[in-house]
Amino acid sequence: MTQHLPRQHIRLSSMISIADQDKVQLRFKIGDRVECNCGAWTVGTIVKLFYTQSSFPAGKCAPYQIRLDDGRLIYSPADEDRVIRAAGPNAGSPSYEEEEPELPEEEKLPITVVTGFLGAGKTTLVNYILNEQHDKKICVIENEFGAVSIDEALVKENVKAAEELITMDNGCACCTVRGDLVKAFGQLKDRRKNFDLVLLETTGLADPAPVIKTITSDFSLMNNFRIDGVLCLVDCKHILTHLNDKRAEDTVNEAVQQVAFSDRIILNKTDLVTKEELAIVKETINSINSFAELMESQQSRVPMDKLMGLNSFSLERFEEEIKEYDLEEAEECTDANCTDEACTTHGHEHGHHEHGHAEHGHECAEGCKDASHGHAEHGHAEHGHTEHEHSDHGHADKKPKKKKKHDLSGVGSMALKSEVPLRSADFNRFMTKLLQAKAQDLYRSKGVLCFEQEGNKKFVFQGVHEDIQFTEARTEWAEGEPKVSKIVFIGRDLNRDELEASFNACKADPSQRSANTGHKFFS
Repeated sequence: MTQHLPRQHIRLSSMISIADQDKVQLRFKIGDRVECNCGAWTVGTIVKLFYTQSSFPAGKCAPYQIRLDDGRLIYSPADEDRVIRAAGPNAGSPSYEEEEPELPEEEKLPITVVTGFLGAGKTTLVNYILNEQHDKKICVIENEFGAVSIDEALVKENVKAAEELITMDNGCACCTVRGDLVKAFGQLKDRRKNFDLVLLETTGLADPAPVIKTITSDFSLMNNFRIDGVLCLVDCKHILTHLNDKRAEDTVNEAVQQVAFSDRIILNKTDLVTKEELAIVKETINSINSFAELMESQQSRVPMDKLMGLNSFSLERFEEEIKEYDLEEAEECTDANCTDEACTTHGHEHGHHEHGHAEHGHECAEGCKDASHGHAEHGHAEHGHTEHEHSDHGHADKKPKKKKKHDLSGVGSMALKSEVPLRSADFNRFMTKLLQAKAQDLYRSKGVLCFEQEGNKKFVFQGVHEDIQFTEARTEWAEGEPKVSKIVFIGRDLNRDELEASFNACKADPSQRSANTGHKFFS
């Protein structure tokens, strides 16, 4: 079998659809001399275009097959300079270009992407970071999508060089990037050891995917930086108005999209709402993204360590965290007074960590002593946020409720699992069809996978839109560990029944497959 270029991740989005061959214009032709990134740039010759092999996802091909000068036959998974480039006149010479050594993950500078609707408190957070005395060295970068929000007093002396780093008294730094984001990070990489974190504010950009892809598609940046996660600030006083703002069917609610993309959500300005209003805010956010960690704040005062350490784009971290997710079927509702219109069989969802009647829209009788009922003064929707610490009770906001959907936007989150191994070809086909149909509506995806005929090898993946990264996990399935495949989807107008049926069709054991194996994916 032809080898592929040894990259850390292979992206489905980088490969080419066989059906689109006539529409794709490749940079090279058969016989062209090229250099391939095989850990070091290695010279070879293009021998085939639109190359396919059985291990590829269904309907996909690689742009090139290359015969290296050392005799190896490889393929390039993408037609990009970071993977394959034209051979220069001195190609193959040791002095041609010194290869950048690959850095271990722990030496890469983490990047936290910050989003939030206008007025959520991002400016206050940035100025707090730059002014307050703390033990973290944070580099704040504002990209070109938004207006400058960093306090003018902080940058007035450097107005002639807006893209230069301005070092603050507390050791932090800031700059406003109005040009090439890759260039800005390229200039920062030699100073990465001076900082603990890069905080990248994306004011005015609802979808952080373009920023994330800019970084992850550049080898040098990925070798010096790593995406730590997406953090969203919300204004508790006004967020419900933004989330419930009706939009035309073909337009996206920016506030909903920001919440959906986030790994950690800071509930800011909690002092401006009541406990009951805060509970509704949390419930609404959970209906959009039940996998994000919630954290309360006032005046954007956030512990510095909460801005980092998300590790949300670490596939191995997800492998560990998904074990905490509640993937069980909804418990049967036995409440005769239930008025939930969506509950036709009294089998609607009761979330473990926020089990309260506010979720179902009904009240219990006066004097009710049922401990399972969430009352205004002591319900799980509130428990441990305003008066108690989660550590006292063993609950955590990052543990999701069972899947719900935000009615007005159609955005929701879901988790699927299989207790039997999957067929890799069927799963590749499942993901390919899903991306073809719903790439723009599939905001985030993650999974831990067990494939038949792979023994104890464990596979993990995560994605933003169509940019899906698969890799073999660093650790195998442990002896006695249940080999359960688990996947998480966050997106818009995803049909759970269709997704579940199509996912079940990937099971290696035919008796475990669903009768409905269609790939519709639409609500």
